[in-house]
Amino acid sequence: MPHILRNKNIELHLDDPLERYQSARFDWTGKITKVAFHDCDFAGFESLDDDSLGQGFYNEFGIDTALGFDQAMPGFWFHKIGVGLLRKDHEPYSFAKAYEIRPAGFQVSASKERLTLVCRSEAVLGYAYVLEKDIALHDDGFSITYQLHNVGDKEIVTDEYVHNFLAINQALLGEEYMLRLPFPTKPEAFGETVNPEGKALVDTNEIRFAGTPSEPFFFSNLSGGEPVATSWELIHSKQGIGIRESVDFSCSKANLWGCGHVISPELFCPVHVLVGATRKWSRRYELFRT
Repeated sequence: MPHILRNKNIELHLDDPLERYQSARFDWTGKITKVAFHDCDFAGFESLDDDSLGQGFYNEFGIDTALGFDQAMPGFWFHKIGVGLLRKDHEPYSFAKAYEIRPAGFQVSASKERLTLVCRSEAVLGYAYVLEKDIALHDDGFSITYQLHNVGDKEIVTDEYVHNFLAINQALLGEEYMLRLPFPTKPEAFGETVNPEGKALVDTNEIRFAGTPSEPFFFSNLSGGEPVATSWELIHSKQGIGIRESVDFSCSKANLWGCGHVISPELFCPVHVLVGATRKWSRRYELFRT
């Protein structure tokens, strides 16, 4: 059964770390599968045909390479923060691969409006960590606070982002959606642009849609690779409702992925933790009517 946090305005559903999603990509702590604001739900799905993939507000550490992957020999284990240990094969690292998993240790404590999760890793390749995540309700939304403690013998260098799978009341993307950004986009400096139908329209500070895309789209490094203290705001004009994420760190990059049924703005947090030190950061989500 999911953990349910509820107040007069907001209802969050969160799967237990060892419940449902058990793949090697997304962090098992704080798998937020439903965000309801009065009569509106914001959580969508990565795929409408495969419920084993991402959904809601799933986060991931190290999308490009997992902790210790380069040091591990084929057949041995490396870390995926928030998941456990993955067994290396003879291929380059891929976040989409179905690696063999040795789960980390997890603890959960819950109250009516707060959920605290702790993930403790084994010590492998000189790396070891304790990840604490606190998810708390507010009158107008919720927050996620992270603390990553380095209890190993090597520095931890990685990144973290939330793959916000958003679909406002499951409405398809189209002219009613608008994504606002607080910095000027630089299309000529994007790391990658995939927009085969041209339906995602990039303007100076916003992205709109000329109809519903039937193919996935993707833009990387929306700020042109410059670190920015940033946020995003997604509004559905016909329903008169929106969601906003803000963070307390300077983003290493901001990406956008989506397809016809879902849109996913992603703010990346750079994570560098010295031996014996702790890195703390937070994300704040606000839900509102326009």
